[in-house]
Amino acid sequence: MTISDYASLLVDAGEYSGRNDFAHLFPRFVGLAELKLNRGLRVADMEVTDTVTLTAGSGPLPADFLEAREVKNANGIPIRAVALQQQTASYMGRSGIPAGYAIIGNTINVAPSADGDLTMTYYGKIPPLTATAPTNWLLTKAPDVYLYALVTEISIWAKDVDSAQAAQQLMSLALSGLGIQDERARWGNAQVVVGGVTP
Repeated sequence: MTISDYASLLVDAGEYSGRNDFAHLFPRFVGLAELKLNRGLRVADMEVTDTVTLTAGSGPLPADFLEAREVKNANGIPIRAVALQQQTASYMGRSGIPAGYAIIGNTINVAPSADGDLTMTYYGKIPPLTATAPTNWLLTKAPDVYLYALVTEISIWAKDVDSAQAAQQLMSLALSGLGIQDERARWGNAQVVVGGVTP
């Protein structure tokens, strides 16, 4: 049986964990697995481009924001991340075309301060898997990652240390394979360019 959706993942997680008494807790286990995966997984499928509207140099981050990849000001020019202290010291509340940004809580602050829109490419959270949203890109691309992440959570709940460790190792291997696949897709045909002056 292939893992194609939420229901088949539930069945396989039960078979791999050797338990059939956790179905009522399955949504919690999925949520915990996704929480942990969101902390460390960064692959191209997670990249999202969105607009952030600024008011007085500050704007709300997207709800699924994890980490910025590129931020462009309203002129389409990339701006760089700077330490908040540096931003404050360098611009001291001046207005103008944003040249730098800092993430503060759930907001992005730019300096010099400005109104308008930023274009942000960022890593977004894995879309939550539920009974009503039974599939997402991760389940389609790497069902083994989900499976071993869930077997880990089930084993932790069951206080089965050996099974949790074994599932954790299998999940690490699956994540490593996903990372290699992502690198090959992004850079497999890239050419090495040596910087500096050519003699």
